[in-house]
Amino acid sequence: MDTLRVSCPWDARQTHESLAPHLLEECYEALEALEGGDPAALRDELGDVLLQVVFHARIAAEATDGTGYTIDDVAEGIVAKLIRRHPHVFADVIVSGPEEVKRNWDAIKAAERAEAGDRSASVLDTVPFGQPALTLAAQLQRRAERAGAPAELASLPPGAAAADAVAGRDAAAGKDTAAGRDAAAAENGAGGSQAVSDIGAELFALVARAREAGLDPELELRAAARSYRDRVRAWERSGRLGGA
Repeated sequence: MDTLRVSCPWDARQTHESLAPHLLEECYEALEALEGGDPAALRDELGDVLLQVVFHARIAAEATDGTGYTIDDVAEGIVAKLIRRHPHVFADVIVSGPEEVKRNWDAIKAAERAEAGDRSASVLDTVPFGQPALTLAAQLQRRAERAGAPAELASLPPGAAAADAVAGRDAAAGKDTAAGRDAAAAENGAGGSQAVSDIGAELFALVARAREAGLDPELELRAAARSYRDRVRAWERSGRLGGA
């Protein structure tokens, strides 16, 4: 990577931003290899994912403003994090099973944020909204569930809009309810949360159903997509064989 960064014109001009699409693409290709059940293909794709990590670290190492880091720093950081978040392995904490491990993990993450000065009020504050919608819905539900949120919250009322959020903030601040509704309407019209359609509410509830059944909604939909692809291909072949 050091050699490529110096000797290859394409590699030399890359930035974190220009590589971002490749990072996402390589992760999806690794997932496809995993779903295909081909260990050799998965090994190759994991190498491509690793290349992205090494590439980003190499670019970061060139920083001259004191923000730089190397691939060794990246590795040391994840090792320290794993040790810190597994006190039942590297310290004297005793757990009863995987669920308690998850609860401890969340508690440790919250303590880390507090120590860093991030007093986030919600367990959902760190969920990245840039991920695919089905994955996002599942992660939001998982986080809320681990925090003890009631399952019925996943049954969204169609038409729910930003007014709910603004009204809730106003109520907490002791503001007039009518004024809160007016502010909510203004916020919604200015690009706030969109109203939930019937289909959107049904999809969100379907994610909850999948999780309740112990299934990953994203993987289930991907499996359905592959099945549909195979059915279309079979239809195409039968059509050609039939002289269509």
